[in-house]
Amino acid sequence: MTDKELTRRKFYKAEQEAGFVEAHARTTPQQQDPAYRLAFRDTEFLLREELRPVRFQLELMKPEMLLDEAHIGSTLVMYGSARIPAPEQVEAALATATTPERKAVVERLVAKSKYYEEARKLATIASECAVVENDMRQFVVCSGGGPSIMEAANRGAAEAGAESIGLNIVLPHEQAPNSFVTPHLSFQFHYFALRKMHFLLRARAVAVFPGGFGTFDEFFELLTLIQTGKMKPIPILLFGGDFWSRVVNFTALAEEGVINAEDVNLFTLVETAEQAWDRIVEFYDLDC
Repeated sequence: MTDKELTRRKFYKAEQEAGFVEAHARTTPQQQDPAYRLAFRDTEFLLREELRPVRFQLELMKPEMLLDEAHIGSTLVMYGSARIPAPEQVEAALATATTPERKAVVERLVAKSKYYEEARKLATIASECAVVENDMRQFVVCSGGGPSIMEAANRGAAEAGAESIGLNIVLPHEQAPNSFVTPHLSFQFHYFALRKMHFLLRARAVAVFPGGFGTFDEFFELLTLIQTGKMKPIPILLFGGDFWSRVVNFTALAEEGVINAEDVNLFTLVETAEQAWDRIVEFYDLDC
C-alpha cells in the first residue's frame, strides 16, 4: 500500500505519535515540564477533579467496547454476599468463632453455604445452555468478581468450560478478582454508578442471593428501575425465602401504601438453581 492510495490513513494513530515522543530524549526544561505531556498520557491531568466527566466516559466505554468485541450479547447477573463460605470452607469459618456471639453469626453464615452451591449450579446450567443469537453469546454469567456468591457464579461457569465476567470495584481494602473470572473479561471500576450501569446494560435475568448492603443496593435499584418503567421487566430470581422474609417485609410495604400490591410480583422467590432457570426459560421461551 502506498501513500497515494485513497484509503490509506493520512494521520498517524495516537499510539504511533506517543511512540515518537518516547523515542526522543526530553532534555529541555520545556519538554520536561508536565504541561508538555500529551494529554492522554498525562495521568496527573486525567485525575484532576475537572476531568471526572472524562473518567466517567472511560469507565462506560472500556467495558462496553471489550464486551462487544467478546461477542457478549446478554448476561445472567448474580448478586450476593461476599461473606457466605463455600462448603469446603465451613470448618475454617467455624474455627474463627471465638465468642458465643460470633459463633451464632458464623453459624448463620454457614447455614447459607447451600446458596454458594445453588449459585454455582445456576451458573453451570446457564453456561451449558450456551444460547447464541445473531453471533452474540447470551446469558453469559456476570458477577461482582469477588469472593463467596460471586466466586460461586464464576466458578460454575468455568466448570462448564464457559467464560464469565467479573466487575470489581476499587475499595480501601483491596478486593482482588476471584480466580474463576475470565481474565479478559475481568474489569475494575472506580465509580460504583458506572459499575452498576454495566451490571444492568446487558442483563436479561438477575439472580439475587442473601447479602448485605451491597446486595440490597443493587437489588433495590433494579426493582426501582423496573417499577418506574425506566427498564423493561426481566426475571429477578430471589433466592432464600426465609432470609428475605425475615429482613424485608415486602407485604408491609404494600399495606403501608408506599408500593403497589402488584410490585411484590416483580421478583420470584426460589430455592434452587433449577427453579430459577425454569423461570428464565419460561420467560424467554427458550429451547434448552
